[in-house]
Amino acid sequence: MIDKTNLAEAFSSFDETWSPRVAGDINEMQIKLAKLEGEFVWHSHSHEDELFLIIRGRLRMEFRDQQPVKLGPGEFIVVPSGVEHRPVAEISCEVVLFEPKTTLNTGNIENERTVRDLERIR
Repeated sequence: MIDKTNLAEAFSSFDETWSPRVAGDINEMQIKLAKLEGEFVWHSHSHEDELFLIIRGRLRMEFRDQQPVKLGPGEFIVVPSGVEHRPVAEISCEVVLFEPKTTLNTGNIENERTVRDLERIR
C-alpha cells in the first residue's frame, strides 16, 4: 500500500535523542528521522554519504579540517564519505537523514550512542 508520512506526526511519535527511526526505504537508501540535542561524537563513514535536512531547530555541523556549517529549518548539508564530522544541536533539533541502509549512526566509532537495530515509524 502506498501511503504518505506526516513529518510532524512522525516526530511526535518518539522522544529519544540521537536514536534515528526509519521512516521509509528507497532502493538501498533509507529516510531516517532523528531528534538531536547537545554534542554527538566525532566520527566518519568510510563508504556512505549522509544528507541532514533540518526540519525544526538549529544544527552546527563541525569538521576537523574546515569551519563549521550552521543550519536552520529548510536547509540541508551533505557530508561526503570519509569526512570526519560532529553534529551539535545547542537546542533541540529535528532532522531528516537520507543515507544508505548500511549507515551506522556513529560511523567508525562504537559507543553507548551506537544504534544497530533502528526502530521503524509506523
